Amino acid sequence: MRRGTKRKASRKDEAGKSKEETKKQPNNEIAEEDEKEPSQSQPAIEENSKADANDNSAKDEENKVETSSKQAQEKPSKALKQRAKRAKISKPEAEPEYFEDQRNMEDLWKQTFPVGTEWEQLDLVYQYNWSFRNLEDAFEEGGELYGKRVYLFGCTEPQFLSFKDEQKVIVIPVVVAVVSPFPPSDKLGITSVQRESEEIVPMKQMKMDWVPYIPLENRESQVERLKSQIFILGCTQRRAGLRHLKEDRVKKFQYCLPYFYQPFKEDELEQSTEVQILYPDTEPPTVCSFDWELDEYEEFIDKLIEEEVLPSDKKDDFQKFVEEKVAEAKKANREARRARKKALEEMSSETKAAFENMQFYKFYPVPTSDSPDVSSVKSPFINRYYGKAHKVL
Repeated sequence: MRRGTKRKASRKDEAGKSKEETKKQPNNEIAEEDEKEPSQSQPAIEENSKADANDNSAKDEENKVETSSKQAQEKPSKALKQRAKRAKISKPEAEPEYFEDQRNMEDLWKQTFPVGTEWEQLDLVYQYNWSFRNLEDAFEEGGELYGKRVYLFGCTEPQFLSFKDEQKVIVIPVVVAVVSPFPPSDKLGITSVQRESEEIVPMKQMKMDWVPYIPLENRESQVERLKSQIFILGCTQRRAGLRHLKEDRVKKFQYCLPYFYQPFKEDELEQSTEVQILYPDTEPPTVCSFDWELDEYEEFIDKLIEEEVLPSDKKDDFQKFVEEKVAEAKKANREARRARKKALEEMSSETKAAFENMQFYKFYPVPTSDSPDVSSVKSPFINRYYGKAHKVL
């Protein structure tokens, strides 16, 4: 039995070996075929390797393009980062400044044109931070001008004052308020020592007129303009346009005075017996004043010759010139009296009552740390036409 078993095992082994040999045979054949193929397909392999190389070079180019595009995209971001760094490194911000809210009528005094002020002196008027709180308060409830129809004009008064330990001439702004149901006048008086005679002209001839003043909080409303009870004397002439005007025209502005005619009071011109003389036939011209009630022609002229103001050979001609000016002044006085009498006769009772109740208020700037104290130089006198104010504030 052991021999039979061995035989069977050997047969199986042989069968397994034969099977393995049969399996190995085709592999060996394939290997042999593979060894034979390289010699026959070498050109194809070379072509494949070239194609692979071309593909690799194309990929390298694509990678380069992608890299350059990425770098180009990264550059702006770097610049932005640098800007952000600079912004972070910037100096610390200063503490915010706080300003007081502008008052409702704070610019009222600036809106009123300073009549009769030389153009060159306007900058001197506004060089200080003047305050007219007294004028603003006058329009509040309980104030002098509350609920009234008011006409305002400006003027200036040069005074020698001390400010911050310095003595100098300071051009003080002044505002005159006229309480009246209608404009006090639509005319200006133009006069000066240099001018031979006085001129009364319409305001519009000098580009001036009464215009409504609107407080800041109502300035955008056209309805408020129609309802306004405050009127200011404004001027549309601009400094930039002065260079196109003749010198005499420019000087008229600095000789202007707001004109007012009070029919119930005799005008200063009616009362005056003095005449201003500007005799042009000498070099320089002879300037003086002659009072026909107090002065004698002969005595007056001889004194001028003695003082060498007038040449002796001009005595007769000068006397004739003075007599003509006196005659003109007397005629003007007579005409003024006649006109006043006629105006009173034609005036309605309402207008008469308005003139009788008309009030003048004169406002000076209040003392502040930013402006000179003008309390020591306040005066009730307005000008030769308006006379004195009823109240000075």
